[in-house]
Amino acid sequence: MKKFLLLLSAGWLLCLGACNKDEAFTTDKSAKLAFTTDTLRFDTVFTSVGSAVRYFKIVNPNNRPIKVSRIYLEAGAASKFRLNVDGIPGKEFKDVEIYANDSIYVFAQVTINPNAPLSISPFVVEEKVMFETNGNVQEVHLEAWGQNANYFPSRFNKGVPVVLSCRNTQINWNDPRPYVIYGVLFIDSCLVNIPAGTRIYVHGGIAKNQLFGTYNDGMIYVLRNGRIRVQGTKEKPVIIQGDRLETTFKEKDGQWAGIVIGRSSKGSSFEYATVKNSIFGIYADSSADLTLRNTRLYNTSSSGLIGVHSTITADNCLIYNNSGNSVQIAHGGDYTFNYCTIASYGVRASALGLSNYRCYDDAQSCQKRGIYRLNALFRNSIIFGSDKDELEFGDISGGQTAGLFNIKFENCIVKVADLLTYSNNLYKNFIGEQCNPCLNATFKDKLFKDANNDDYHLDTLSIANGMAKPLISPRLINIDLEGILRDAVKPDIGSYERKN
Repeated sequence: MKKFLLLLSAGWLLCLGACNKDEAFTTDKSAKLAFTTDTLRFDTVFTSVGSAVRYFKIVNPNNRPIKVSRIYLEAGAASKFRLNVDGIPGKEFKDVEIYANDSIYVFAQVTINPNAPLSISPFVVEEKVMFETNGNVQEVHLEAWGQNANYFPSRFNKGVPVVLSCRNTQINWNDPRPYVIYGVLFIDSCLVNIPAGTRIYVHGGIAKNQLFGTYNDGMIYVLRNGRIRVQGTKEKPVIIQGDRLETTFKEKDGQWAGIVIGRSSKGSSFEYATVKNSIFGIYADSSADLTLRNTRLYNTSSSGLIGVHSTITADNCLIYNNSGNSVQIAHGGDYTFNYCTIASYGVRASALGLSNYRCYDDAQSCQKRGIYRLNALFRNSIIFGSDKDELEFGDISGGQTAGLFNIKFENCIVKVADLLTYSNNLYKNFIGEQCNPCLNATFKDKLFKDANNDDYHLDTLSIANGMAKPLISPRLINIDLEGILRDAVKPDIGSYERKN
């Protein structure tokens, strides 16, 4: 009996030694964790204060036990989520052990008040659970929806392009709840009417799928047989912006991709609209046409308005605070700007770029290119900024082919210097010929109230006061961006008529 007990004790000790996890833990960097999901979604849209709980499993697929040195919520104490890892609640966990070929549960909980301000309870509540193991950092995404809104195309479309079609009829986004674009929305065989006062928030970020690879998420794309008609008013404009409304994001650029009017799409229009905080504002592609009236495009990480071989008419528009050209026109097309203010401060890109070609290879050699004639007319408009030259021209023929680069500025305020001697003095007579009558302004001239704070109303001593010409053709324009009646005889240049 004693001998049996000695043998049993020895076996037990050997077992303990063999199962000593501290000695057996793998430290191999190639030994990673696996998860039962890469994104944990809380599919509840909260209509009242409430909580939801979801779970996933951490799997150790290795043949040796592993120690997760740290598990934590990326936002730390500020996170709206709470965790329970293997039965222990908290927001951060250290030295979590998982046996070989075993798993543990992670429960995540979120409590949301949908009636709280968007800066506190945004439309899309996102977080990452971070895992540090043997020098590896892995993550699982958490997604919840904090406000009762129209999530369009759906709440599960991040990184998923979806086509909206209404069989060549029309739909109206007239729900009093805001619309949240989550993913990429393609509009095809449909007219989307957006009435006055509609609020549209676009959720951006980096997305990846097999069709597009890695790209910027959060986009409204109007296909050839689609149209979008924004019908804001002075009292109730339509605002299209990113969905992050915290103070630090409220005016931050690049939060979502932008709006594309695709090739050959006809009849899209924006009236009393604001498009902001995107990578680009609106992009009109080849043979598309677009009308903008009383519209603001600003806070973009590239250009505010892009036209490529397209047709654009813009009246009473304000385009500013863009990291690229405020207005960029390439590969020709037909463009008319009336009573517009196009401003560029603090960046090296000019306010306005015009060209009649497009490079399809290296921009320096430009051996593969498309060429198309440009017709561009600017009337009663201001093109100004902090650079020496706020106009940039690209005529592929260097002025040698008549009718290929047709530009005309009437009753405009511009800012040019080196342009007048550029390309063997090609534009030496720009002031007086293509730009006539025009004022070539400098920083010494009074113009805006406070451009440093993005106030582009006219100064009381502005050189734009009373210098415009009334426009009655092809349509009467007798109000400004804010609906103020313009002087019938001597209106002001730019998007704003100065208030007396």
